[in-house]
Amino acid sequence: MNTDNTTAQLVPNRDRIFKDLSGLVSFNSPHSTPELADQHSAAADWVTAAVAEHGFEVERHPTVDNADVIIGRRAGTDGAPTVLLYSHYDIVPAGDPAAWTSDPFTLTARDGRWYGRGASDCKGNIAMHLETLRMLEAAGGTDANLLVVVEGSEELGGGGLEKLIDEKPDLFRADVILIADSGNVAVGTPTLTTALRGGAQVRVTMKTLEGAIHSGTFGGAAPDPVAALIRTLDSLRDEHGRTVIDSLDCTQTWEGEPYTAETFRKDGGVLDGVGLMGDAEAGEQPSDLVWARPAVSVTGFTSTPVDQAVNAIVPQAQAQLNLRVPATMDPAEAAEALKQHLIDHTPWGAHVEVEIFDINHGFATDPDRPAIGLLGACLREAYAEDDPAVELAVVASGGSIPLTATLQKHFPDAAIAMFGVEDNAAGIHSVDESVHPYEIERVAVAEALFLQRVSQL
Repeated sequence: MNTDNTTAQLVPNRDRIFKDLSGLVSFNSPHSTPELADQHSAAADWVTAAVAEHGFEVERHPTVDNADVIIGRRAGTDGAPTVLLYSHYDIVPAGDPAAWTSDPFTLTARDGRWYGRGASDCKGNIAMHLETLRMLEAAGGTDANLLVVVEGSEELGGGGLEKLIDEKPDLFRADVILIADSGNVAVGTPTLTTALRGGAQVRVTMKTLEGAIHSGTFGGAAPDPVAALIRTLDSLRDEHGRTVIDSLDCTQTWEGEPYTAETFRKDGGVLDGVGLMGDAEAGEQPSDLVWARPAVSVTGFTSTPVDQAVNAIVPQAQAQLNLRVPATMDPAEAAEALKQHLIDHTPWGAHVEVEIFDINHGFATDPDRPAIGLLGACLREAYAEDDPAVELAVVASGGSIPLTATLQKHFPDAAIAMFGVEDNAAGIHSVDESVHPYEIERVAVAEALFLQRVSQL
């Protein structure tokens, strides 16, 4: 292997990356959509062929959720570490194509970015891995044993891959696991994600009446389940809008790179004049609330749609809550605490039912581990080629990737790192999702540098 491993050797080809990503984005490949099963399978075919082109022995493993996991294996030098490169080929549904500025399944260059469903999450990361492999081959290769894993049901929780790991862990055994399903805090800022939140889904049903009753005849004295549910949900916020759950510590602070209010407002599209949650005068940052503390979001609410409203009090109301907890907190215990809080704060003797489901554990990695430190150094070096003063950002993510906890359980000695091509302007899961091509190029250079150097640790 060529040991003169510098960024000068590694020259990404933007046209080649665009071609790869165009092919991937062309597949409308959400999982569990029967009418699109052929598109999902075609995306898996494309990835299988693309990985095989680089000398990998590739196998497709069926899963219990009918989403093949693609595993490619390429041997390196005897005694060299094994590095697993992860991504996923499924996407979230694009919704109404007419809401997009351009066709969501035609990769389109506009204003310096490339637009299409999956451009960032996560097909852009597959294109990044492929460009890494090409640059490595041109620069003399790597001593590392390589394992490429691309799954097809991550957006629905990745349960099939997790079960496959539980049943056949040796298929995934590695010394270093690089999970490309995250990204940078901003274009041009190399970023390592060291923690993910865990969480659960919680459904609350409030009942007060046997059936709907006339609001003119009974309104005022009748116990309104919608009002009862609203009052109960309001008990989950204090005067500063911070989440509060009885018996849970909701006051922790984030010790790493801060997520400032200014950046958060811009990234989140917060309207002018609308305040953020938290006590800014006390020095609280958004990073405290989204990375270090429990958070409850109301993601669904059901009573009577406004366009169907009549003068009646409904007998029941429902809300769907998304609970997120920091990596250090047990999500099952937190969900039980939330359930008890809801029961204890239900007014007027209303009948309340609380259902907990889809519990997933958080994840934290040690940035001081040698392999993690090396990846961070390679990320900084890749971006420093254009900006010598650039610094590495070390952050958490408010999202969850349940796979990380499964891998950590089976391979406690493996170094697991999270990074990727997304940035906060990417609009993942939204209309007009995009990726900045510079991010794919620089992250691919960083990954190639890492694979050149990892055997030297």
